[in-house]
Amino acid sequence: MSPVLEPVVPLSTRRRSVPRWLRRATGPLALLALWQVCSATGVLSPDTLAAPGTIASTAADMTRDGTLPDAMAVSVQRVAIGLALGGLVGIALALLSGLSRLGEDLIDASVQMLRSIPWVGMIPLFIIWLGIGEAPKIALIALGVAFHLYLNVYAGIRGVDAGLIEAGTALGLNRWGLVRHVVLPGALPGAMTGLRYSLATAWLALVFGETINADEGIGFLLNRAREFFQTDVIVVCLLVYAVLGLLADFVVRTLERLLLQWRPTFTGA
Repeated sequence: MSPVLEPVVPLSTRRRSVPRWLRRATGPLALLALWQVCSATGVLSPDTLAAPGTIASTAADMTRDGTLPDAMAVSVQRVAIGLALGGLVGIALALLSGLSRLGEDLIDASVQMLRSIPWVGMIPLFIIWLGIGEAPKIALIALGVAFHLYLNVYAGIRGVDAGLIEAGTALGLNRWGLVRHVVLPGALPGAMTGLRYSLATAWLALVFGETINADEGIGFLLNRAREFFQTDVIVVCLLVYAVLGLLADFVVRTLERLLLQWRPTFTGA
């Protein structure tokens, strides 16, 4: 009697029976449920940390009266301007340093030296140089962004396979052709990594920047809530930072899928 053969279902297919978004949401939902239980049973007092229901109600009230949307608009604008300025400076320096030995000799040592200085420690100087308006806040964000982009773009350029350069030369590409068709595409993964780090740094710098005589923005709401021990408002502001960071990371991931379609990657077993 011949054995009965059964079709083999790949492990990856069996796993996909549960939607991935649901699997990814399991951890946060479990933490939220634990938080609610601890608040309801008195393990967490309202003075220590407000309950999720209270935080949701506070967020709804702040959205309804326009406080939260206005603060988000101001903070997003600061991050966007700082990211644009820091990105232009960081990428420009990385291109000059990565594509030219002379540029590396003139630029890289200075950037590495400045990078070792904690950029948060520049706040007093920014206040002296730029005053207490918007300029020091944006400059602080731009400074943090520039270093991340410089390091990753520079590393991406210098990490391009020398064999690809030789192949491009053999095919008759001139220097600009090599840069355009070989070096820059090869450095693009590093640039995307640098952009993700830069966005995270931009939101972190915003928190520090909005402590500089700010009268609007998420950081202003956060500092004011700290003075009055409003833990619900503090958590709402922190959640806004988290959501904005996730949205920014989603945008970068989308750009990676569009710009790096040529690069096969491991997506998990």
